[in-house]
Amino acid sequence: MSRDLRPPVDILHYEIVQEQASALGRMGRALEQSLTRLREFDAAHAATGTPDSMQPARRKLVMEAGHALWMFVVQREATGLRDSRHIMRTYNVPGEVQRCMGLGPSKPA
Repeated sequence: MSRDLRPPVDILHYEIVQEQASALGRMGRALEQSLTRLREFDAAHAATGTPDSMQPARRKLVMEAGHALWMFVVQREATGLRDSRHIMRTYNVPGEVQRCMGLGPSKPA
């Protein structure tokens, strides 16, 4: 039977860092997926433009991407990575998604 001779605090710190990295990966993948759905929607309507009847569906995709971006940025900041410009460039995040980052869905009046 092997015994880990590291102090318990070191073992705990290692587990926390592992979970932070895992969560960061999940949030990054969620952002990629939401941006892909938005880009696919836009590509499908590129030739004709998005009809007025489809604007709510597109707005929902933008809001979902904004939420995913918010979650990713918060997770990064929790790990000490404070500069979000790298995310915006790497993931090619559209300005409209950046502007709605962190906004909750609006409630109908």
